[in-house]
Amino acid sequence: MSTATQIIHSIPVDAQTGSIAVPIYQTSTFVQEAPGVNKGYDYSRTNNPTRATLESIIAELEQGATGVAFASGLAAIDAVVKLLESGDEILAVDDIYGGAFRLFTHVYQKFGITVNYVDTTNVENVFNAVTPKTKLIWIETPTNPTLKISDIEAIAKIAKANNCLLCVDNTFASPVLQKPLTLGADIVVHSATKYLGGHSDLIAGVVVAKDAELGAKLKFIQNASGAVLAPFDSWLIIRGIETLQLRVKQHSINAQTVAEFLEQHPQVEKVYYPGLPSHPNHLIAKKQAKGFGGVVSFTLKNDTEEVAIAFVTNTKLFKLAESLGGVKSLLCHPANMTHKSIPAEKRRSAGVADSLIRLSVGLEDAEDLINDLKQVFDHLKSIKPATVSEVTEN
Repeated sequence: MSTATQIIHSIPVDAQTGSIAVPIYQTSTFVQEAPGVNKGYDYSRTNNPTRATLESIIAELEQGATGVAFASGLAAIDAVVKLLESGDEILAVDDIYGGAFRLFTHVYQKFGITVNYVDTTNVENVFNAVTPKTKLIWIETPTNPTLKISDIEAIAKIAKANNCLLCVDNTFASPVLQKPLTLGADIVVHSATKYLGGHSDLIAGVVVAKDAELGAKLKFIQNASGAVLAPFDSWLIIRGIETLQLRVKQHSINAQTVAEFLEQHPQVEKVYYPGLPSHPNHLIAKKQAKGFGGVVSFTLKNDTEEVAIAFVTNTKLFKLAESLGGVKSLLCHPANMTHKSIPAEKRRSAGVADSLIRLSVGLEDAEDLINDLKQVFDHLKSIKPATVSEVTEN
């Protein structure tokens, strides 16, 4: 069965009514026949039929045992970290999402969970950095925002040899392009705000565990901590998943076209996109994924923060905003937006230059998007650089 068919038919017909769309059970509680005797639901924090359907769908798509849905991507990441104990160590990719860095470094380190950041694109770095205290290896692949690719299968072998968990943030790829659990990972996380929802109209996160025992632990944490996804938002993601295959395919086609344009442009210094043969991990990306996704990052030859800000504030179709993965194209300046919480020195050492621009390539006509970029390039020298304003950190 093709992925497109699997996705569409993973969404069940309602057994009670025959509804082709999943019902929204907008309720806080459920009437019980007797104390502890119910129809499988007692309180919506613990379980809700709409959320349970979403959790089942995403578990099937990622080929895992258990799906768990949360109120945000960071709540999903938080639940995974709660599997650890004081004294444990996380080995994390150096080019990491700013929110994850903030959570690991500023919240959990004070509870005795240490974090070691390495360039996981080199498997030897991972092998050499693992210690007896390492209990969780955390990778994004592709990473946010420099699109680094790590070899999931190779790192999974290191994790198993050292009795630690491997968690892969699969947000940029989605289960349409990449299935980390089939490559040996133990846990997959998504900011479902991005491609799973796909329309920039919700905040959500999901975790999928490879085996049921680990899934039960995550379900316990979900209920105990309470950061659950609401029924309506669960329904929105289910609706988004119906078109996931078509959207991700077109995002990838458009992003490839934009990346190839940028790579040939005389004002561009470097393009970060795993679909380009020039990408240092292109072959690994090609081996473990069915496509390269909708995010493209690049730096300008005029390598200053001021020029980058001038660029991102003068596009017409690309809208300056946090987030990615929606049908409308977005762009951002990571150093002052998504990755502002990471110290500048650490950010730069991971490859996130002050002039780096990240594009979330949407579903508009690719030619129109390229023309939008061209008009900024054409007028860049005459643009008065904007002052770096206070940007709300997300």
